[in-house]
Amino acid sequence: MKKIRLLIAAGCVLASPAAHAVDAFGIEYGHSDSGNVNVNLYRAAAQWEWKKPLLQLGSWNLGGYWESTFGYWQNNSFSRTTPNLYDFGFTPVFRLQPNNTKGFSVYAEAAVGAHFLTHTSLNDQRKFGSSFQFGDHVGAGVRFGERGQYELGYRYQHLSNAGIKEPNQGVNYNQVRLVYHF
Repeated sequence: MKKIRLLIAAGCVLASPAAHAVDAFGIEYGHSDSGNVNVNLYRAAAQWEWKKPLLQLGSWNLGGYWESTFGYWQNNSFSRTTPNLYDFGFTPVFRLQPNNTKGFSVYAEAAVGAHFLTHTSLNDQRKFGSSFQFGDHVGAGVRFGERGQYELGYRYQHLSNAGIKEPNQGVNYNQVRLVYHF
C-alpha cells in the first residue's frame, strides 16, 4: 500500500501546474520472472510531446515524446541481496501513429534512455555492475476517448549497462501502461 501512495503522490506532483507543460501522465506495472529474478515494477511517468513529427508518412507520422519516470522495484527473488530499489529514468521515445489520434487509434513505439538505480543487484545471480543503466523498449497500444486522451499499452523493456562495467546481467520486464493526455 505504501508504494501505491508513493506513486499517487508522484503523479499528483507531476500532474500539477508546477510541472510546467506536462502533456501526459502515466502509470505502469511490470513483471520480470526469469529463473533467478522475480520482481514487480511500479512506475509513474510524465510525458512531454514533441511538437512536430520527424517524418510524415501519408496519414501516419513518426514523432515522439520525452518521458521522465520514477519506479519502485519490489524484489521477490529468492536469496535477494536488496529487498527493493528505486529507478529514475529519462527517455526519448519514438512513436509511429496516425496523424489524427482522436477517437480510437493504434501506435507502435521504440526507445533507448538512461536510468539510475538505487542499488546494483537484486540477488547474487543478478548484478548490474553500476547504478547507471540503459533502458530500451518496444511497445504498442491504443489511444481512445473523445480527444484520444486515454492510452492503454504494452512494453517489453530491457535494462542493462551495455557493458560499461561488469557484471552486466540486466533485467527484462513485460509492462502494461495506462496514460492520460491532458
